[in-house]
Amino acid sequence: MAREIVIVIDFGAQYNQLIARRVREAGVYCEMLPFNTDIEKIKAYKPLGIILTGGPSSVTDEGAPFCDARVLQLGIPVLGICYGMQLMSVMLGGKVIKPTNREYGKTLIDVDPSSPLFNGIEDKTSCWMSHTDHVSILPDGFSGIAGTVNTPNAAIENRDKNLYGVQFHPEVAHTPKGKAILSNFLYGICHCSGDWKMSSYIEEAVADIREKTGGGKVLCALSGGVDSSVAAVLVHKAVGDKLTCIFVDHGLLRKYEAEQVEKVFRDEFDIDLIKVDAQDRFLSRLNGVTDPERKRKIIGEEFIRTFEDSAKKIGKIDYLVQGTIYPDVIESGKGNSAVIKSHHNVGGLPSEIGFEIIEPLRSLFKDEVRKVGEELGIPHDIVWRQPFPGPGLAIRIIGDVTIEKLEIVRDSDYIFRSELASAGIDKDVNQYFTVLTGIRSVGVMGDERTYDYTIALRAVTTTDFMTADWARIPYEILEKVSNRIVNEVKHVNRVVYDITTKPPASIEWE
Repeated sequence: MAREIVIVIDFGAQYNQLIARRVREAGVYCEMLPFNTDIEKIKAYKPLGIILTGGPSSVTDEGAPFCDARVLQLGIPVLGICYGMQLMSVMLGGKVIKPTNREYGKTLIDVDPSSPLFNGIEDKTSCWMSHTDHVSILPDGFSGIAGTVNTPNAAIENRDKNLYGVQFHPEVAHTPKGKAILSNFLYGICHCSGDWKMSSYIEEAVADIREKTGGGKVLCALSGGVDSSVAAVLVHKAVGDKLTCIFVDHGLLRKYEAEQVEKVFRDEFDIDLIKVDAQDRFLSRLNGVTDPERKRKIIGEEFIRTFEDSAKKIGKIDYLVQGTIYPDVIESGKGNSAVIKSHHNVGGLPSEIGFEIIEPLRSLFKDEVRKVGEELGIPHDIVWRQPFPGPGLAIRIIGDVTIEKLEIVRDSDYIFRSELASAGIDKDVNQYFTVLTGIRSVGVMGDERTYDYTIALRAVTTTDFMTADWARIPYEILEKVSNRIVNEVKHVNRVVYDITTKPPASIEWE
């Protein structure tokens, strides 16, 4: 049976991924397509609903992104959010202007609870606004169903044609009734049944993998992180002993991780695992390299070359499994997004690799990957392991990579993770790690002058890893972490805490 789907058409919104996540959290599968997607491709999905995202452009600007106007003529319910609402209005004959007063942040809004979009929602609530333009003249057949002091048409509808628009952002936590509004659209207007469950996803993924591989031999690029671990077990469930996992210990892993990977996958899942000790190979390639993008490219290519060398020893391999997930694809500049950084899963591959790639997690967000891992019975310590980049500790060392620097960042990271776990706040912080900054500074230890490295602590809270806030870790915990690092880790005499949000910074330093 085909899975029901809602299409999210992307106009470059900061929160585009969050919209998709909110839809999936509501139990409905969705995919995001760029604004210039061909109308026939959209129709081929047979979506139950379409959401037009916000975006940084003004609909009145020359060259502003427009989707095919026939999207609004398919007889499929459409919800326009912010720019999406303005675009819908202009395409249907309405007018958008730049008012004197702009509207940003938390705003009180009056809604019409008789609208199916606001079913069960009190007539006065709050929402998160982020716009300069607003709809001044509604298209024919539309009526206003919400307003604020500065925006009379804060939400609109053409109930007969199932076309709806909101000027605010229901997908963000700052709109308290946002999830209810999206749920009303999905269930009350699109009439979705809510068949998006991890158990059904696993069944479909297993069937797809079996069909695609057709009995061929499969090689899994196992790094030991959450994504590649879940991908490995999922593929093993599909193909059994046709799968060989090659675990490359490139010397860039966290403390004790290599040992844990061997134990779990060999002993608990009985997976054919080949461990390759390749530290010298990787460090030789990285010798003297300081540019982070070069590091990523080198490590990505070396991963593949290492797999190829190992594959030659075990016979013909037809498929290569990677743990690519949805944010990897977006941040690597696929579609219309800018390249933020290359991910080794998608951005660092050589043009000719000798395998066909299988990416069973490519459409999933991190939290969905964890749910799949739990369904598959993967140990809690691996499923909830801290997110770890493919290039490993190489991009948590600013500058060139050496064995000495790896030990510094590895030991400091272990202390940081241990102390957060001991304090019981490790689940409250979504990602945390240490960075060897490459900065040396003067210090005093035991009445002697030192000139040693500075370690930066990075800890963030986030729902989607597309935006993040710095974690408010209690001072006494930071103090304990700092004291332990400078006392237990050689060549470190200073610890600092990174309090920058994403954006403008990325979560990783490189």
